[in-house]
Amino acid sequence: MTDLSDRIITHYERHALAWDADRRNAGWNDKRWLDQFVGALPHGAAILDLGCGAGVPIARHLAEAGFRVTGVDASPTFISLCRSRMPDQEWIVADMRSISLGKRFDGVLAWDSFFHLKPDDQRKMFPLFAEHASAPALLMFNTGPAYGEAIGSYRGDPLYHASLDAAEYRALLAAAGFEVIAHAVEDPLAGGRTAWLARSAAT
Repeated sequence: MTDLSDRIITHYERHALAWDADRRNAGWNDKRWLDQFVGALPHGAAILDLGCGAGVPIARHLAEAGFRVTGVDASPTFISLCRSRMPDQEWIVADMRSISLGKRFDGVLAWDSFFHLKPDDQRKMFPLFAEHASAPALLMFNTGPAYGEAIGSYRGDPLYHASLDAAEYRALLAAAGFEVIAHAVEDPLAGGRTAWLARSAAT
């Protein structure tokens, strides 16, 4: 499984155009979580979207709502699509695990991306979230429902997913200075996603 986790970036780059088309044509069944995220942010907030994909529908919705988006994805094809669709926003080709942008954001997203990281890489992301979070800031990501690794499939290729358990996520969030404000396990109104919404403390 570790080997499959190392193929995530090449997997998405290989299937980038197909994935983009499938995502745009699919129903947006997780929008209720983005609405919670957006509803708790001030107008014009700066948002860091980690694993932004091709920017549709999430980054486009954020930009149209007046937010300033910085999108990060390791797929050059995805970032090229983002730049063509939303040239006024900032787009960066990078591995989310190694970024250090030197600035902070009012909101940080790792939606439908964080769960592709190996367990140890997920643990290492929480200091990175904190490094890029203003005080206060919102953090939203989704995971699996319980500890473990799983292999899905997309276009005939295996697709790696992993999750820690809920208690460890809570501990990692607390250690990074975040408080959980909303959490759902396999939310039936969001395509079965297990979602986390947290807030960093104000200074």
